Amino acid sequence: MARNKKARPVREFQTVKRIDNSRLVRRVEPLKLRYYYRTLALGSVVAAFFMFYIYQHFRCIDLSFQLEQVKAKQAAEATLNSSLRLEMASLRNPMRIDIIARRQLGLTEPLPTQIREYDSPPGAQVAAARFVRQNRSQ
Repeated sequence: MARNKKARPVREFQTVKRIDNSRLVRRVEPLKLRYYYRTLALGSVVAAFFMFYIYQHFRCIDLSFQLEQVKAKQAAEATLNSSLRLEMASLRNPMRIDIIARRQLGLTEPLPTQIREYDSPPGAQVAAARFVRQNRSQ
């Protein structure tokens, strides 16, 4: 029955209502606020604990990497030290000096006719020479 009748257009009206909520204050129960602060404090303590644990863990990893680097450097320095000791031993070898004198400088052993012995003058004193090694701790 209602379908056959013509539907009237509905008019809508919009009104603006200005509400001032600045004077409203929300009441917070002290018990809920106390539980909130307890939960916040407990969460802060747990977070600080985990941050400290994570810091220690990453610091341990960093120190282990540094230790490996120091060990590698120590091994390289030990290798260099041993090679330098070998080089020092070879440079101190008197046979090496003899070979350099003969091959590069062209020196030879003196012939018996080239050697002259002199007598020391009367009353001369002969000084004794001695090699003194310096103390390495100075």
